[in-house]
Amino acid sequence: MSETISKANLRWRVVDIVVASIIAVASGVIFAGWDLIYKIPTTALDAILPGFNGLVCAFWLFAGPLAAIIVRKPGAAIYAELIAACIEYIIGAGGVFGISGSIIIGLVQGVFAEIIFFIVRYRKWNVLTATLSGLLSGFGNYLFEFSPFGSRVGIGFFSTYGLSYLVTTLISGAVIAGLLMWFVQRAIAATGVLDRFESGRAKALV
Repeated sequence: MSETISKANLRWRVVDIVVASIIAVASGVIFAGWDLIYKIPTTALDAILPGFNGLVCAFWLFAGPLAAIIVRKPGAAIYAELIAACIEYIIGAGGVFGISGSIIIGLVQGVFAEIIFFIVRYRKWNVLTATLSGLLSGFGNYLFEFSPFGSRVGIGFFSTYGLSYLVTTLISGAVIAGLLMWFVQRAIAATGVLDRFESGRAKALV
């Protein structure tokens, strides 16, 4: 399941922008829907142990890793996560989280999701890089949430709650936003709709 290319094609095409935008818009709608019900699972999880609500944070994190592993161009994770956050804000999150809690945190999540692909120079596209992308996006989410701009400011990064949130967010990001999105991309590629992308051609070769 390893896909390593000798030389990355870093140039964006019109089709790359279109597909990344579709992923972003669809993700933004899902984010907005999640905003309406997230308190139910997070309250239940925090009743088990404070900080366990991080287990469902990935439902705000998946746009970046998914766009990155499909489009495979520099900035795809940042672009998709940021646009998704903007769509979320426009639809309704503005009244729930405000600009800081939707758009700015979306940018942070996207930047962190992008880091692993930058490190490997956009040449390695496999289940490991996808999983690490989701995990790092979760880490970025954690850093922002406990920063002076986040909703959990004052709690403490290394408090019992903070550490519990960190661990569960990393797990959520890695498994749902990373690993699961890798298999979602593989399933989509199997249909042939990604044949114009490296991700689709790689699946065909396998």
